[in-house]
Formats: sequence, structure tokens, C-alpha cells
Amino acid sequence: MKDDLSDAGFETRAVRFAQQRTHEREHSEAIFMTSSFVFDNAAQAAARFSGQEQGNIYGRFHNPTVRTFEQRLASLEGGESCVATASGMSAILATVIALLQAGDHMVASKSLFGSSIALFDNYLKKFGVEVTYVTLSNVDDWAAAVTPATKMLFAETPSNPLTEVCDIQALADVAHDCGALLVVDNCFCTPAIQRPLEFGADIVIHSATKYLDGQGRALGGAVVGNSDLVGDKIFSFLRTAGPSMSPFNAWIFTRGLETLSLRMKAHSENARLIANWLESHDKIERVYYPGLASHPQYEVANKQHDDSGGIVAFDVVGGQEAAWKVMDSLSLMSITANLGDVKTTITHPTSTTHFRISAEQRAAAGIGDGLLRISAGLESANDLIADLDQALN
Repeated sequence: MKDDLSDAGFETRAVRFAQQRTHEREHSEAIFMTSSFVFDNAAQAAARFSGQEQGNIYGRFHNPTVRTFEQRLASLEGGESCVATASGMSAILATVIALLQAGDHMVASKSLFGSSIALFDNYLKKFGVEVTYVTLSNVDDWAAAVTPATKMLFAETPSNPLTEVCDIQALADVAHDCGALLVVDNCFCTPAIQRPLEFGADIVIHSATKYLDGQGRALGGAVVGNSDLVGDKIFSFLRTAGPSMSPFNAWIFTRGLETLSLRMKAHSENARLIANWLESHDKIERVYYPGLASHPQYEVANKQHDDSGGIVAFDVVGGQEAAWKVMDSLSLMSITANLGDVKTTITHPTSTTHFRISAEQRAAAGIGDGLLRISAGLESANDLIADLDQALN
């Protein structure tokens, strides 16, 4: 095995890749809580700032703890570079601001996270970038929306909250045929389940707040791709604008990566059991889960995913009133908009995560008033199902 572990297995790289021990010979990764770094002399300071010499400069854009997280996640996703940011939304912001300009056009899925749509509609359009929304799983819709000004296709797969899945390779072909980039938000799957770069995507985005942490402790985001797009262009935006990840949060996320593979298997198993149980319940209209044969993109998901993930969405008979009653009757699941936690969470997307987008946009995305989204945690599946059973009854 090589010393740099580049050819090691996923689980080995998740635990050990890119660790640089200090002279103290610590076993766990060190946390470098410092805002600045000292240079040996004036010439070295000048060389660092000019880019002639590599090394730490200033905490806004250089930190050894953050760098370990970036290099480890890049390895797991199969990318050359990673830029860590303060949140998942700042990772999206950094990507679109760094790579698009006034007059450009972006094609995006209708079924994006509500804050992503709000970012594009309320702010990106303000700076002269036009956005067209299409059906995530319909490749023909994407191709038809392309114009000579299209520079980016932006997809979230599986989508939030309906777990709709797109064919990444097909979208990559559409993007590259018109000279555009394909950006994929991989928050729901993580590289433990899906690696979009392997299917032709140019950039992968993460909300590290979710599964990469895994315990709901810290905010963070990440962008992974090649050394030009991410290592140069997006890093330059981070260096100038400063949506930086804190060293302490980077340390937390690095620890989260160590157990990512194990956790995603357990999340997926619990979600699969819950989804199967919900599908047979007479108070449930429909269940959305890529691991079910009834899922519209079941075959595509099987091609792209190593497992089915921890997110289950379902429509409750009776609309919002019934959905809220179910939530308020639960005793074990936490009512919160976060996901990817070891504790199972449940939310009502229409009134929370997707509240800021219009009713028309929610309808176009298939998000109804009776929809609930569960992020299956690591409790006993039997206990979770029993909690749902008593709440539905």
C-alpha cells in the first residue's frame, strides 16, 4: 500500500487519508485554532502571498485542520480538490458566484432544496444570471431548456424531500454537449453511497452539516472537483469573500468521515424498513424512497447508488391537518428540519424547509400539504416503526 493511501479502500481513506502528525505525534488529528501563521522571514512572507511558495498564510483560506478534511473528502469523492465552506448554502453560493457571470444561463431542477431556489431566484438573478427550472428525472426537459448562454446544469439527486433521482451520466452528456458544467448536490447520499464524479459530473457539493458530521453538531459545506474549477476558481472566491469553515468544525467533520460508511449502511437499513412498512399502511397515500421497487427511478438509483440512503418521504391521507397531527403524536422522533443525524428527525416541508418558495413552485415539485420527510437515525427500527404506528392511529 502506498504511503499516501491513494489506492487504499474507501473505509481506510475515510479514517486515515491526509493526516499529518505534528512533532507531538498525536494519534487523533490536531486542531489548529489560529487566525494567522508566522513566516520565517520577510522573503518567505512575500513568496507565500505571491504564490511562489506553498504554505499557510491566513486562517480565512488556509488552515491545516481544514485542509485535512478537504483532502480526505476529495479522496472519497474521487476529486482533485476540495474547498470547505461555512455551510452547505455557502458552498452553493461559492460555486455559482465563482463560475457564472452576468448574461449566463443555468438550468436547475424544480425539486431543489427550498433555500437553493431562494438563492437562485432572489439573489443570483439580481446579478444577471437567468435560471430555468426543469423536471429532475426528465433528461429531455434538461436538453430542451439549454440555450447558447447555458453555462451550468445544477441537480440535487436524490432530491429534497421527494428523493427523486436523475441519471447523472445522461445529464453530464447534456451539459458537456453544450459546453456547460454539471454540478450535483450529493448531500443525501454522500460518497459512501454515490460518487457523481464517476458518472461525469464536474462538481459535487455537500452540506457537511448533514451526514458528513452525522450527529447534528456543526455547520459546514464543501465543494469537490478538479484543480482548475475548485482548486483555483472557487478557492479564489473563498479567499476573497471568506465564507470559511472553522478549524473546530473541520475537526468534527473529519471525525464524522471516519464512521461515514458504517453509518450510511445503518441509516439505509432503517429507512428501508420504515419505507416498506409505510407502503402497506392505509393512512399513507404514497411513499418516496429510492430503495422501493415502486420508486419511479428505482432502476437508475440501482445503477448509481451503493445503497438507498436514509431519507423517506410520504404523503399522509388528510393533508396538512393530518400530517401535523402525526408529527405532534410522535414520542421518539424529533421535529426538526435538520437531517443526517443519528437521531431520527421528521419535518413538514411545506411549512418549513420549502416555505419560502411559492405554492406554485411547491406544486410543480410535487410537494403537497400532507407530505412528511423522515431522516432515519440509528435507533432500533422496531421502535421507530412503533412510534409511527401509534402516531398514525
